[in-house]
Parts: sequence; structure tokens; C-alpha cells
Amino acid sequence: MKTALVTGASGAIGRAIAEKFLNDGYFVVGGYNKNADGLLPLKNKFKDNFFPFKADLNNSSDIAALYGFCEKNFGHTDALILNAGKDLYKLLTDTTEEEWDEIFSVNVKSAFLLAKYCLPEMIRRQKGKILFISSVWGKAGASMETAYSASKAAMIGLTKALAKEVAPSNINVNCVCPGVIDSKMNARFNADEMRELIDSTPLKRLGTPEEVADLCYFLCSENAAFITGQAISIDGGFGS
Repeated sequence: MKTALVTGASGAIGRAIAEKFLNDGYFVVGGYNKNADGLLPLKNKFKDNFFPFKADLNNSSDIAALYGFCEKNFGHTDALILNAGKDLYKLLTDTTEEEWDEIFSVNVKSAFLLAKYCLPEMIRRQKGKILFISSVWGKAGASMETAYSASKAAMIGLTKALAKEVAPSNINVNCVCPGVIDSKMNARFNADEMRELIDSTPLKRLGTPEEVADLCYFLCSENAAFITGQAISIDGGFGS
């Protein structure tokens, strides 16, 4: 029985990741918070293999409950994909302490806690894949997105350190850094701003959620068994 836990599964990228694993026969627990309707296509298509679970990742009790559901029903997690993320488009000088704390709570603390919960069983079994979904902004930084960029950079550091820590247990830890992807996260940009982002991408187009999902699936497969501690960009050359 292969199992995967995907957070942020109701968004475009998370849903594509979950579907990629479901298509390969995985049992997938899809963590979500508010957008239950976003998971209906997966629930209808994969009735016996997909398990939505509502959890506010700004709440430690909800995070523990999400992990507890996986442990109770499956006993272990083969692939942990930490995709959930919260963004904030503000000047640093306008960012409140509460907003800063929430960004880091959802983007970083939840990832830390779920990895902490899943690791003992992975270590016992001497196998497992952990994948953090960061951002091109975690590498390059973005004006007006200082809190978001800082949190995504923290995920890269977490990846590199944890990969070394658990490598003796045959556990792979990697990080995916998407560029400008065709998803609702970019809805705040007007047409001119989107055109500027596309023009700044050497491949001159948006990436797709499915392309991100393909990379995530590869990194969680045995074909990537010798890849760990890497922050791999999928950005059409944006950060080159």
C-alpha cells in the first residue's frame, strides 16, 4: 500500500500533485482548509483512494489531527508533499507582526511539524520521501513579497539540513521551486503585470500545475533515489 499526504490539495498545484499520485495507485490524503469544492473532482474520480481532510495549518491541533488521520488509517506515509502556502503582497513596512507570524506558521511551521510527525515511521522503515514546495522567490526574493519570500527561503534551508540529517535512514528530502504558474495565486496581477512576468520568463509562457506535479512525482519515485537536499527550480528559466 503506497500512501501520500499532500497539503494544500485544493489549489491548482496541490490538486495536480494529488491526481498524479492517485493515477499511480497511491492512497492520497489531501489536506485542505476552506476550498472543499476544489477537491470534488478528485473525490468523484478516485472514490476509494482519495481522502480529503480539513485542517487549518495555522493551528497545531489541526496539524496533529491531519497526521493522526494518516497514521490511524494507513500506518505510514511513503511520500509527504508539503505544498500548502499562504502569500502576502505588501511592503515590509506595512506588514504587521501578526501577518508575518501567520505566513511563517502556515508555510514553515506546519511543514516542520508534519515532517517531524512522519519521520519516526519513515526512519523505522528505512524509506520515505519528503518534498517541500518552495518558490522561485525563495531563491531570488520578490519586492512586495518579503514575508512570503523569507518563508519560502526558510523551506530551502530546512530541506538542505533535514536531507543530511535523515540520509543515513535512506530518506530523500528535496524542494521544488516553481516560477510563474497558471494558478489562482497570480490572480492579483493585472494583464500588464502578467505579461511582464511572462516576458521575464525565457520560455515566454506560464508553467502548468501538471508540469510541477510531474517533477514532484519524479522526485518521490525510485528514479530519483540518489537525489536529496536539492532545491530544484521549475520556472521556465525565470531565475537563471
